[in-house]
Amino acid sequence: MCDMSLLARQRQELILEHVRERGAVRVSDLAEEFGVSDMTVRRDLDVLARRRLVDKVHGGATAIGTAELASTEEPGFVVKSGRQQAEKEAIAAAAAELVAPGTAIGLSAGTTTAALARRLTEVAELTVVTNSMAVAEVFRTGRPDRTVILTGGIRTPSEALVGPVAVAALRTLNLDVVFLGVHGITAASGFTTPNLMESETDRALVEAGHRLVVVADSTKWGTAGISTIAQLSEADVLVTDTGLDPEARAVLDGEIDQLLLAEPP
Repeated sequence: MCDMSLLARQRQELILEHVRERGAVRVSDLAEEFGVSDMTVRRDLDVLARRRLVDKVHGGATAIGTAELASTEEPGFVVKSGRQQAEKEAIAAAAAELVAPGTAIGLSAGTTTAALARRLTEVAELTVVTNSMAVAEVFRTGRPDRTVILTGGIRTPSEALVGPVAVAALRTLNLDVVFLGVHGITAASGFTTPNLMESETDRALVEAGHRLVVVADSTKWGTAGISTIAQLSEADVLVTDTGLDPEARAVLDGEIDQLLLAEPP
């Protein structure tokens, strides 16, 4: 049973996730899962149908345009936070070992970079540049020897700040290393996102860094968002988990200087 205090928007994001994973959902099943009435679920499905994210059918809803949605639709931060939690924590722990005291780092938006931020709260004399509201919140209190720079910009469903204000801020900076979270990874498209404005902002963040470390769990392999942030060869390090399949490992080993596979507990 899900938390009954979920906001309507959060519940709708979770319903949409179920539709994409299962292909179809029933009103009665969703009502039981979320602890709400059938009428509440029907209203949620109406909202999703008006946004052309699902097709309403008798007693439930089905997916529409699945392939297209995979490249252009972006789940919210709440939904993504619940995915591959053990893998993300393992990746964050491995990535944190790459951060030395006294360095200037960039952290993109994303749930894996937010997990990394939590691992870095005790690193001395750290300068953190981010376009992520969630990452900035992690560092809101704490060490007096830490500097946190939040870019500003337009807010996206993934809690990223994007657009010309963010890009302009990033283009004035020089960072030792940038940690980039991504929506998808493929051999042909590289590291991608479903949000065009976030892609432009992430590219500016990548260009500001001397080194690029991509942090992404193994389920991101084979998914292509609509916009490419960087090609595989642009990453100095990819930190992922041991669930990565052998074929993907072979491709990535040939493109990236260092591939780190973190073992989830």
